[in-house]
Amino acid sequence: MPKYPPFETRARIKKWCDLQERAQIEVKEKLRTWNVASDDIDQIIAELIEGNYLNEIRFAKAFTTGKYRIKRWGWKKIEMSLKAKRISPYCIAEAKKEIDDAEYSENLRKVIESKLKLVSGKSEWEKKQKVLKYAVSRGYSFDDAKEFLDL
Repeated sequence: MPKYPPFETRARIKKWCDLQERAQIEVKEKLRTWNVASDDIDQIIAELIEGNYLNEIRFAKAFTTGKYRIKRWGWKKIEMSLKAKRISPYCIAEAKKEIDDAEYSENLRKVIESKLKLVSGKSEWEKKQKVLKYAVSRGYSFDDAKEFLDL
């Protein structure tokens, strides 16, 4: 039994999509939690795309910009997250264009410098290794982080 009547379901999901950019998979999951039938989910998704409430490229760009500017994620982590949300390779490539190389390098610098202040180690080399591992876990390339740390 659906949680809301069909008309109300459509109005609520449109409002939910208006709050922020959403991936199709997120909308499908939300509709499933509302016990909407599979056939109806596909129809609602089509209506949302047609009404420009859902746009995969727009979502990928907004997601990328937010994660690298606010959370200071590296590209690899962003890319994996987009793939997990089943975003197409074309949209992922378009989203990558949103990343400014200078700002990206500055983010890497800030991530490394802030972590260097917090980490402890027996030697400078050990501290740098810990920070390198941290930078890679944040989605930055091993080579970029290694070069920045002079390893």
